[in-house]
Amino acid sequence: MAITRQELIKKFIEFFKSKKHKEIPNSSLIPSNDPTVLFTTAGMHPLVPYLIGQPHPLGKRLVNVQRCIRTGDIDEVGDTTHHTFFEMLGNWSLEDYWKKEAISMTFEFHTKILKIPLEKYAVSCFAGDSDAERDEESEKTWLSLGIPKERIVFLPKKDNWWGPAGESGPCGPNTEMFYWKDNKKPAPKIFNPRDENWVEIGNDVFMQYQKIDAPPHLKRCGLIGARFLDARSVPHTKVCGFQTLRHEKILEPNSEFLDDRRADINKHDRHEKIKNKKFIALKQKNIDFGGGVERTLAVLNNLDDNYLTEIWQPIIKEMERISHKKYEDNKKEMRIIADHIKAATFIIGDENSITPANVGQGYVLRRLIRRAIRYSKLLNIKINFTSILAEKVIHIYNDYETLKKNKEIILKELEKEEIKFKSTLERGIRQFNKLAENQKEISGKESFLLFQSFGFPIEMTEEMAKEKNIKVNTKEFHEEYQKHQELSRTTSAGVFKSGLSDNSEKTTRLHTATHLLNEAMSRVLGPEVAQRGSNITQDRTRFDFTFSRKLTEEEIKKIEDIVNSIAKKNLVIKCEELEYKKAIESGAKGEFGHKYPERVSVYTVLDTEEKKGYFSREICTGPHVKNTKDIGKIKITEQSSVSAGVRRIKAIVEN
Repeated sequence: MAITRQELIKKFIEFFKSKKHKEIPNSSLIPSNDPTVLFTTAGMHPLVPYLIGQPHPLGKRLVNVQRCIRTGDIDEVGDTTHHTFFEMLGNWSLEDYWKKEAISMTFEFHTKILKIPLEKYAVSCFAGDSDAERDEESEKTWLSLGIPKERIVFLPKKDNWWGPAGESGPCGPNTEMFYWKDNKKPAPKIFNPRDENWVEIGNDVFMQYQKIDAPPHLKRCGLIGARFLDARSVPHTKVCGFQTLRHEKILEPNSEFLDDRRADINKHDRHEKIKNKKFIALKQKNIDFGGGVERTLAVLNNLDDNYLTEIWQPIIKEMERISHKKYEDNKKEMRIIADHIKAATFIIGDENSITPANVGQGYVLRRLIRRAIRYSKLLNIKINFTSILAEKVIHIYNDYETLKKNKEIILKELEKEEIKFKSTLERGIRQFNKLAENQKEISGKESFLLFQSFGFPIEMTEEMAKEKNIKVNTKEFHEEYQKHQELSRTTSAGVFKSGLSDNSEKTTRLHTATHLLNEAMSRVLGPEVAQRGSNITQDRTRFDFTFSRKLTEEEIKKIEDIVNSIAKKNLVIKCEELEYKKAIESGAKGEFGHKYPERVSVYTVLDTEEKKGYFSREICTGPHVKNTKDIGKIKITEQSSVSAGVRRIKAIVEN
């Protein structure tokens, strides 16, 4: 049956609402309070606090569609199914229903609502190992629903296990659903998951375990100061034994972010070293279903290429027009360009807008744009094209208000980055060709020259070298890079810590301290101050806010004095669940541009000396201390500019 993107999403949401699920908002691509990831990589990401026990204001059954960015499969982009940006259909049970009911609902949605024929359907289950038992319960449920035994396979952890999202947190086995995409021949009787005609269209994750510790070798090596490199060529990965893992992007110097481990590790490799990890049974068992909109849309429309669907074709057609070339003859190049510009459009157009930079999310964005531009050269596109394609993306996804609202900045930033990179691209390519002439390897010094003088990410140099069948000495590049940078161990030390599942004492203190800082800044700097994001580790809090200039030393001291005076007052912190509208009416602050569900958790720092009876009141998921006396002394350590009109401070707490 032919179906559009919006029809598919509507059917999914309405079906699970009929099963007593409450719809939750589509969250920002930039995670709040999670230093272990750069982007939201799955629908469950914003829900981690609730998956480990915190009650959700809307109850135990939830549903939504979530925009996501994953960069781990960037080298796979160019085939029919891999994408950097995608939307994920998701439904959750927070200690409510379990395997049988979850599988039954997924099956009903696929076969009754979407009308997927049984003869095109197959599933996989977890085979079991020393950490967790074989998932015979799922097999039994599938058999009871009419799936033949020949269409059920048991696979190991590398295939049928999810999580955790960071270094610790909820995780567990999953059962995956597959669709036979070949319309020319019937699906074989026996399911072979390695046959590329079987496309995964969803999976139910059974979160019944908690990973409680990071692997010792990760703690030892720390990944201090590594750039965005392929881990297979970074020296420390060989020492740690992570040759099979694909942390494709690791860390730009002075960046506090790591690209998500789950997203950046190839699905079939991501748990090769699982034996060193520790797992305990979760007190709260959860269900997490995830299904890609792009893949599901393609199979429902009997298409074996995602890029032939309505959410890609306007971009592809525009590329054909400006390049005077056909998609059929240039599939890989056009897919990569379309994918990367779509992802870039959503990153720039996010509520917490990111612009191209040399660190963190900005570096990923810059790499996507520049990679798209390089592939445009292969299509001989002469004009500036990035903003033209972005217009098509914005039109396709016209239900995202944030894209329409930020249209001007999206087009401006893309155009600016394209002009900037094109001015050096030709010279850089000429220099590369000169270096590559009659050589079997590009040295580290040579690749660093391309990076420093022409803005070539090391990945781009590697791609160009691969086309000429020569190697790049990335180990030497890494060493050369370190020679030219003054690396800060202090900045990098916390990158593997914390995350949304971290409820450690210090992180909890910093969460509450951030609320006090937010209120104190409003009182000192004025009502124009509004939160634009935060990021909290065990070592510090980082807080972004709207403000037009640098804070003076006097202002910083006033803010610190207010916060520390409140901390000393032994004030009780109250948590309550309210309807969002009532929470706002009660004076609760929320993050600027953030979408909230119908019911929210509100944390109030009670203070009878205040006219309102409280010092601060905010919508938040926690965790928080119960009394301000537990926070300690707060000190602002630095401030910086994030973008026009947005400032950033960092602060620590001392005992």
